[in-house]
Amino acid sequence: MSMIRYEPLNLFNQLSRDWNQVFDKNLYNPDENGNLVASDWVPAVDVKEEDDCFVIHADVPGVDPDTIDIHMEAGVLTISGERHSDNVEERKGYKRVERVRGSFLRRFTLPDTAESDKITANSKNGVLEVLIPKHDKVLPRKIKVNG
Repeated sequence: MSMIRYEPLNLFNQLSRDWNQVFDKNLYNPDENGNLVASDWVPAVDVKEEDDCFVIHADVPGVDPDTIDIHMEAGVLTISGERHSDNVEERKGYKRVERVRGSFLRRFTLPDTAESDKITANSKNGVLEVLIPKHDKVLPRKIKVNG
């Protein structure tokens, strides 16, 4: 028989995490007028800065790449879309439903070094990759010291 450590506060910690997820600030994104827009779900993202560009990877499994809208305005990159369900009304026989359906919205404020005219996006295996090049004038360069 194996010993299992009893954690009396574990249930409260889980309840706290679930409660925080319900009111997570990432679920609400202000639109251009400052009004709150609710999202049904929020895709997880990784944002990385490289020497010549910024890279955003977003997990969007089950989302048709043709339905993803990406636009840049006033230094803010917005990624939105929707994950559809074939049988939303059919719940008969389900024991648990965890996969979220509906619309999503993510916004990122980009620095002045981002070149908005050359942003590209690709989707492969449920991962959206957005490449945001930097302006040539701000790329780091090595300066030779004469002497």
